[in-house]
Amino acid sequence: MLSVFTFLFSGKITAQLQKGQLIDGIAAVIGDEIILESDIEEQANYAKQQGANVGDKCDFMESILNNKLLIYEAKKDTLIENRTAAIKEMAGSKYSQILSQFPDEKAMLAAYKFRTSYEMKTAIEKIDSDNYYGQQKYARITDKADVTPNEVTDFYNQFKYQLPNVKDEVSLSKISIYPKLSAAHRKEIVDKLNKIKQDIKNGDSFENLARIYSEDEGSAALGGLYKNINMGQMVKPFEAAALNLQENEISDPVESEFGYHLIQLIKRNGKKYDARHILIKNTPNAEEIASSKKELDSIRTLILDKKISFKEAAYKFSDDKSNKFSAGIMTNSQDGSDKLEKLALDPTVSYQIAGLKKDDITEPFQQEDQQKRKMISIIQINDIIDAHQLEMATDYERIKEMALNKKKNEIVEKWVNNKIPSVFISIDNKYKDCKFHSNWLKTSVVTAK
Repeated sequence: MLSVFTFLFSGKITAQLQKGQLIDGIAAVIGDEIILESDIEEQANYAKQQGANVGDKCDFMESILNNKLLIYEAKKDTLIENRTAAIKEMAGSKYSQILSQFPDEKAMLAAYKFRTSYEMKTAIEKIDSDNYYGQQKYARITDKADVTPNEVTDFYNQFKYQLPNVKDEVSLSKISIYPKLSAAHRKEIVDKLNKIKQDIKNGDSFENLARIYSEDEGSAALGGLYKNINMGQMVKPFEAAALNLQENEISDPVESEFGYHLIQLIKRNGKKYDARHILIKNTPNAEEIASSKKELDSIRTLILDKKISFKEAAYKFSDDKSNKFSAGIMTNSQDGSDKLEKLALDPTVSYQIAGLKKDDITEPFQQEDQQKRKMISIIQINDIIDAHQLEMATDYERIKEMALNKKKNEIVEKWVNNKIPSVFISIDNKYKDCKFHSNWLKTSVVTAK
C-alpha cells in the first residue's frame, strides 16, 4: 500500500493536448484546492516507473487527498511562514536554469509539453508551493512524534517479514581535486578573451561572437544571454563583475570555478538583471590531468603509510565542498546516511571499487562532477554490506526510522479524520466505490459527470 502521506512531485508530466482529446478533468475539490485527473495519472505513472504494482488508483487518489488537505490547512496556519512571494521568485530562477539547458525557449516548452512560458512558470510555482506548504504542515503535526526502543522492537516483530531487504551496499569516502591549469594555459585563455573583447570594440557583435566562441552550452546559442537573473543565482565572481558594470559595458576576463568569462551587462532592474557572457572553460589538458593524478597519488601514499588519515587528507586537500568537512564521506541523497546501494553508484565509481576490500583505496582516477568538470579522485572503501534481511542488531537505525514514519502517518491520519467534517469536499462519482482509509466519502459531496 502507498504511504498515506507521500509528497510525490517528480516533475510536471502534463497531459499532451491533441485535437479531440479530453484535456483534463476535476477529480476532487478540498476547500479551494483542486485535484485533477492528470495529478492521479502522474502519481500512478511515477509509481509504475519505480516498479510498483499499479492496479487500483484509489490509493493514489487518497494520497493526493491527504496532501491537498495538508496544503489547504497549511495556508491558513499563521504559524507557517507565508513564502508565496519567495516561491514565485524561485520559480522564475528554476525556469531560467531549465531554459539554459536548451537552445531556445520554444524547444524547452515543446520538450515539457507547455504552450507558453507563463504556463510552465505557473506549474513550477504550483509544485514548489504544494511541496512547501504540505511538508510544513506535516512537520507541524508530527513535530513531537518519537518512538521508544520498545516501540521499535514491537514494530520489528510485527512487520519483520514485510520489511524490504537491504540490497548490496558500500560505505565510501572520497578525495577529489580539480586539475590546475598551468600559467601558460591560463594566459592563453585570457589572451583569447581579450582578443574577442577587442574585436567587439572594433565593431563585431558580442552576440555573434558568443555564438561562435562561448563554451556555455546553456547560453551560447542565445548569444550568451541570460535574462531575469536573480541576485545570488550566478557564481559570486560572475555576479560581482556583472553588477559593477554600466549597461552595455564589457568586463575584462573574469575567473570563476567554471573557467573565464567575458561579461556584458544588458540591463539591471531592482534585484534582477540581464547579462551576456562568453565562457572559455578551464578544461585541463592531458599534461595537467597527469600532474593532478601524480599529486593525488602522493596523497594516497601518505594515507597508506599512516602519515595522515583519510579524514585529515580530505579536509586538507579535497576540492569537493560537499564532503571535505565530513571526512570525505559520500552520503546517500535519499536519506543522508553513509550507506550507498551498489547498483545506484555512478558507473565510474562502480568500476573503480570493483574487487576491492574494506579499507582499500583506489588508484587516482578521472571523473566528472555534476557540472561536467573534470576532476581526479581516490576512494576509500569504509565498509561493504552484503544484501540481507533487516535485523535489529545491524539495522536498528533504519528500523527506528521506519517505525517513526509509521507513527507519524498514524498521527496525521487521525488529524485528517478529525479535520474532514469541517472542510468542503467534493469527489467525482467515479471514486464512490473506493475503500479509503479515512472518511472521505462519508462527508463529501459526490459529483457525477
